[in-house]
Amino acid sequence: MVGLPLAAGGGMLLRGKGPPAPLMAVAAPSTPVVQASRDVPGPVTEVRVTPAAGGQRAGMQPVEQVVILPPPATANVPMAAASAPTFDGRPLRKVRTLAMQVTAYSPDARSCGKSADNITASGYSVWTNGMKLAAADTRVLPFGSIVTVPGYNGGRPIPILDRGGAIKGLRLDVLYPTHELALQWGRQDLEVTVWEYAD
Repeated sequence: MVGLPLAAGGGMLLRGKGPPAPLMAVAAPSTPVVQASRDVPGPVTEVRVTPAAGGQRAGMQPVEQVVILPPPATANVPMAAASAPTFDGRPLRKVRTLAMQVTAYSPDARSCGKSADNITASGYSVWTNGMKLAAADTRVLPFGSIVTVPGYNGGRPIPILDRGGAIKGLRLDVLYPTHELALQWGRQDLEVTVWEYAD
């Protein structure tokens, strides 16, 4: 079998009988190089490719024994593992969920007072993780804990790198770059998921 990468959607086209035909370059990116017939459920039964013929576009040629595989990034990966979150390139597993009151703050004097020096209580810059981090009571969530907060950072994991005088118990304070954005967040009661590294 010969493997040909698919131009659109990733994946790999495997073809059987006959020698591999070189594909011609298509001038317009919207012009399909590969067309698949999917009239029936199951594997693709016919694919037409445009072979190169002296630089001129030739007719579409049927190909036999064709299978289209998923893109390599998801090939041979169990579905649960493919959808599991990661942080810092490492896989995570869920530890628990906490019902928390979530507020927001900004790294300026209006939120941090005299402590507004762009350095978190853990010693990291507020720019760490693209300014997507949170402050917590370190007795509940120690520095370095990883959480997901619905509605913040697209639901992606963030680290606990800060704490604050008013952040006690089941309180969480998410960081925004400006005081105005922090005020828009307001005060929300949310289910916060706590994660740990799975490796």
